[in-house]
Amino acid sequence: MAPTERAEAIRETIWSTVVRVEITHQPDPRLIRTVGTISAVGPLKVCSVRANATTIRRTPSLARDDMEPSVFVGLQLTGSSMVVQDGREALLEPGDMALYDTTRPYTLLNKDGIHQHFFRVPHAELAVPLATLDRATAVRLPRRDPLADLTATCLRRIARHQARSTASSAHGMVGAGRPAIELLRALITARLGDHLSASGPLHDTLHVRILDYVRAHLGDHDLTPARIAAQHHVSRRCLYNTLSCKGICLGDWIRTQRLERCRDELAAPAALHRPISAIAWRWGFPNAAHFSRTFKHAYGLTPSDWRALHAAAR
Repeated sequence: MAPTERAEAIRETIWSTVVRVEITHQPDPRLIRTVGTISAVGPLKVCSVRANATTIRRTPSLARDDMEPSVFVGLQLTGSSMVVQDGREALLEPGDMALYDTTRPYTLLNKDGIHQHFFRVPHAELAVPLATLDRATAVRLPRRDPLADLTATCLRRIARHQARSTASSAHGMVGAGRPAIELLRALITARLGDHLSASGPLHDTLHVRILDYVRAHLGDHDLTPARIAAQHHVSRRCLYNTLSCKGICLGDWIRTQRLERCRDELAAPAALHRPISAIAWRWGFPNAAHFSRTFKHAYGLTPSDWRALHAAAR
């Protein structure tokens, strides 16, 4: 695009699809660079951007527009940035998040350019008391916080999928927006709300947090129901009931996830010379013979035949 047209094209795109803001670009129009994707996952609007713009402002007059009242979540990818709203400033490093509200003015300062995922959630979908939201803006949600890290991981997965998806595969992600919003609600209320307002969202996201914990520890040979329950401060009965309500049998789910990891690794060129027993052990199968039988029952081929099939196809 011609340099003289870039700033206006970017403004028009952002205004028509995301939010009305003033954008300060490089003084020399030839240096303006912006690349990104904008999409929707159910009620969640996803905007992934890398740009060398320096400042974004939602001015008092723009904050009075007819846009549906919403909250933005900024997830910093590289570099640093600052969110300013309601008399507070949040300095973000990679992995950190911060919220800002479209109904009031805010400023995003990006000295070295923008590299973030932005997620817009309508107030009505987030369903957090306005008094709590007022305390949540321009507050750094650091990556070292376990609940913030889990929320960021979920949002990051959605953004990455949207960036590389086709129209048909993106349609299949529509349902993913809801768990992400539930996690965000739990994070806001747990960190900035009161105990009563936090209990509901934390309960609603228990199954999401359990499954994410299990995914992260699939290779652990002591990944027992007792350990999983203790990690989430619930009884084993509560653990089983929570997952059962979502149609999940814990033992079957863990076995399926482990088998998928083994299947993918056996087909990977980098693992061609890695012993099958070592791959099985890595993903929680200590008995090679039992693993081979389980794998064949699931996929119709032995692990060695599966590996040979993919090696021949390369």
